[in-house]
Parts: sequence; structure tokens; C-alpha cells
Amino acid sequence: MENEEHNEEEWIERTTITADVGQNFLRIDRFLSDRLPNVSRTRIQAGIKSGNITVNQKSIKSNYKIKPGDVVDVVFARDTEPSELIPEKVDFTILYEDDDVLVLDKPAGLVVHPGQGNRSGTLVNGLLYHIEHLPQSKNGLDRPGIVHRLDKLTSGVMVVGKTEEALNHLAMQFFHRSIERRYLALVWGFPGESGTIEGHIGRSLKNRKRMQVFEDGSFGKTATTHYETLEDLHYVSLVRCKLETGRTHQIRVHFRFIGHPLFGDPEYDGQRIWKGTTFSKYKQFVSNSLEILPRQALHAHSLGFFHPSTGDRMHFESPVPSDMKAVLERWRNYRENKPEGN
Repeated sequence: MENEEHNEEEWIERTTITADVGQNFLRIDRFLSDRLPNVSRTRIQAGIKSGNITVNQKSIKSNYKIKPGDVVDVVFARDTEPSELIPEKVDFTILYEDDDVLVLDKPAGLVVHPGQGNRSGTLVNGLLYHIEHLPQSKNGLDRPGIVHRLDKLTSGVMVVGKTEEALNHLAMQFFHRSIERRYLALVWGFPGESGTIEGHIGRSLKNRKRMQVFEDGSFGKTATTHYETLEDLHYVSLVRCKLETGRTHQIRVHFRFIGHPLFGDPEYDGQRIWKGTTFSKYKQFVSNSLEILPRQALHAHSLGFFHPSTGDRMHFESPVPSDMKAVLERWRNYRENKPEGN
């Protein structure tokens, strides 16, 4: 019996296999090789070593022999469609690097991995140019070293696994939510001093390119976003978000759901005025700000995780990018010098 769980943003796949009552005693790696034909024996053994493969919720060694009724859990990075990967020089800032991990600052506009319409010029292409050998996803497909992503137009800090063991270890941390992420977002209006947004997120039934919140939980997967307002600028607010889950477009969808979409968000109505007057000067101010920041005002500000080899807690921060910083300053100045009655 097998079932799978998918995390929309972190692409973690969990496969659970229960050994039949008539199962012969068989080494765990051979048992899984028969049931996971697209996964190499080396990949399985690395998964056992890193704790990504457990039996009856306990870590085991590679010589463990499966018994009838054993429940085997396998956690790996999720598969995607294969594509030819070409190393290319791509601009991104490296915040930290050692033999196990690479932490980088992704600029807005950079696609993380190849896909339809983006076969080159992605972060993965750049990583392959910088690092000769990167561990592949479960089937050795198109996102070596990658265990989580940021949207194309979202900037900020990311971590990459440089070895098989490191990739597995990071995947487990995402799966168990021990990785800590903080985002900065500029949202329309004032959502309150702090709060928690909950609601199942799934693909929109009307527009497959967008996600939406399903209040009754009839579709999608549970999603939780905690936030606190750092700066109330009257028309917009700077908020800091902490994710409990990692669903596709989670912060963007959740704030749109509560009526405070991210400023500049092209997909979730953030490029129209949600608060303020219809005065032509104000409309022009907003329009000029959107020219400076023609994307969602969302930045992955910090990332914390346990180092795969040493176990040390690591923490990294990415400074607010210039476009978002410039628009923040414009709103500060506008609030201080707003026209009478505006």
C-alpha cells in the first residue's frame, strides 16, 4: 500500500509503503529498489543514512531486514519533468558556502528552475555553472540541489544542498518544519498589529495560474501565515511574515484573502488602489511607485536551519532590495507630506 503527500512550495514528497503479511525478510535497500524503480540504490542508501527513510517511525541502518507489516516512510524532493540542463553564468549573490550547503540571495526576476518557457537562464543553470556536481532530485531531473523555491518575482535568501546527504537533510527539515523563514511584505492598508491567517490554499477553479483560499476546506491544503506589522504607513503597511506551511503563493494569496493584497502584485490585484483617494496626484503617485516596483513587494528576509553535517543552527539575512526600499521610502514621504484631505 502506498500514498504520497505533496508540499506545494517545498516540493517534498512522502511515500509510505507497508510490507505485506507474506513479506520475506529482505534488506531495506533491496525492498525499496523493487518498489521505487526510478530511485537508485545509492540514493536509497543515502536516504537511510540521513534519516529520510524510517521503518515504523524509527531510524534504521542499511542492513535492516524488512518484516511483514513494517511501515516504511520515504521522504525525498518531489519529481518534475526532465529537461536538458546547461551550465550558464547567472548573477546571484552567495551569502555563505561550504562543502555541504550554499546560501544565496536570489534577485527578483530570476526563475529558480527550468520549466515550460524557461529552459535556460535559471538559478539551476547558474548553480551548475558554479558547482560542477550537484545532487539530483529523486529521478535525477531538472532541479539539482534545490529543495525549496521562491517565485520568479520574489527576492531573498535560499539554501541549496551540495551533496546527497545535505539535500536529504534539508528536505527533512522542510518536511518537519524546523526551517525558519521570515518574509517582509508591503501590503495595502493596515491588517492590524499582528495576526494569523488560516485557510486551505489550492489552485483556483476559475484560473489555473492563480491560487485561492477555500474557507470550508473542501479543496486545497491547510495553510497558516503569522504576521506582525512593523510599520503602518496609513495607505500601506510593512509586515513581517512567518510561515508554518509552505504553499504556492501562500503569503500573496492569504493577504489577498483578508483584503490586504501585496502592493504591486500582478496576479492578486495588488496593482490597483485599495486605500486612498481618487485624486489625480495620488493616482499618479501610485502609478509612479508601480513603475519602480512592477512586482509583488515580497522579500525572503531571513532563513534559519540546522547544518546537515555539524548540526549547528545557521541563520542568514538578505537586505531589502533597492526597488522595494525605494518604494517604502516614497510611501514614508507621502504619508508625512500628504495633501490636505487626501
